[in-house]
Amino acid sequence: MTSVILCGGSGTRLWPVSRGLMPKQFAPLFGDESLFQRTVKRNGAISDSTLIVSNAEQYFLALDQLEAVDRKDDLFLLEPVGKNTAPAIALAALSILPEEIMLVVPSDHLIKDQAEYERAVAEAAKFAQSGFLVTFGIKPKSAETAYGYIEAAGSEVVSFKEKPDKNQAEEFIKRDNFYWNSGMFCFTAGAYLNALKAHSGEILTACEAAIKNAKKEGQLIRVAHNDMAKIPENSIDYAVMEKTSGAKIVFCNPDWSDMGSFESLYNELEKDGNGNTLSSAITINSKNNLILTQKRQIAAIDVENLMIADTADALLIAKYGSGQKVKKIVKALKMKNSDLPNLHATVHRPWGTYTVLESSDRYKIKKIIVKPGRRLSLQKHLHRSEHWIVVSGTALIAVEDKMLLLRPNESTYIHSGHKHRLENQGRVNLVVIEVQVGEYLGEDDIVRFEDDFNR
Repeated sequence: MTSVILCGGSGTRLWPVSRGLMPKQFAPLFGDESLFQRTVKRNGAISDSTLIVSNAEQYFLALDQLEAVDRKDDLFLLEPVGKNTAPAIALAALSILPEEIMLVVPSDHLIKDQAEYERAVAEAAKFAQSGFLVTFGIKPKSAETAYGYIEAAGSEVVSFKEKPDKNQAEEFIKRDNFYWNSGMFCFTAGAYLNALKAHSGEILTACEAAIKNAKKEGQLIRVAHNDMAKIPENSIDYAVMEKTSGAKIVFCNPDWSDMGSFESLYNELEKDGNGNTLSSAITINSKNNLILTQKRQIAAIDVENLMIADTADALLIAKYGSGQKVKKIVKALKMKNSDLPNLHATVHRPWGTYTVLESSDRYKIKKIIVKPGRRLSLQKHLHRSEHWIVVSGTALIAVEDKMLLLRPNESTYIHSGHKHRLENQGRVNLVVIEVQVGEYLGEDDIVRFEDDFNR
């Protein structure tokens, strides 16, 4: 069996903790481990191999997190743009043998009962060996409007229900044959591709062309942008599961949450005697509050049922129960062309990280950390100049046709329009302060000539 882990999605309902380039599955929501790391470990224990379907932008972030849990041999399939779950699963299915059983799971779910999870997967695998497409149903604990529902008759799927309103959800949970749609599936690669051909053949045709043209480099499959753009966008539910007559459902109760809102996160975090989540916050006469903070001290007085999420560059305060409205904030920020829905103050790159320390219309100050043995692309900027000051480590810098070796407290200036590159040939992190000055300071003001990471 191959575990196919889907890493798409931006987790907009957990903004500002979750961002486009650091979605919730990679955020350390529970101590030092991310949901992605937990998913890889959970499924690695019951699978022969793992195939991770990821956005190309998050590839090196995922690699770093895999290394942290001592996994280095997992196969990656990189999508330059997301096209929802039906194409993602099809691309994965086309990359393995037709008879191989696929256990398809999102990377951002929390499952705490491993034994119950393994029982359900074993049951699903038996159905999959007989050619069925299996979905997993979770027994509802409450009338949730954030989940889709599945109506079942024994192991047969009767119908799929979209996210209901409150009244519909309450009706569903009164009946014993309605289950939360977990978004997890099990089938052979061939069975899924046959069903996709029968019900959404245009997706399969485009995916076959994309895989044929994809670059295969060891454990990496990289789909071309032009091929990905031609694939119709659709979910597996709409494209296949709601149309097929070969669907089965396996019921399970593995202490599951899709972590799709701050309310679900609050339910999973440890709390003090007053119902406030454990953090460095100081609370006085306050109870039942979700408080997430990274560095700043938060103090709460005489407040109840609030959700407070504080990051270096954004603060969210909402009433408990209003978590589904957070995505409206993200939409409003996008309309303002803000970077906040996509970027944290600290941004992960294949070569390391950069942190925006100060930003204005005409200047920006960053802290750049380059990992040992890594280097930035050979590049130039059209609208800004840069001043680099080495804080620690040793920097090898190329500027036009010159090579410079800078040590701590040494600096150099790079004119706009000049080709340049920053490299760390040492064994410790290179830390550089970068001061940008110019008419336009956007991250898209970059022309790459060479890049170690095929960007």
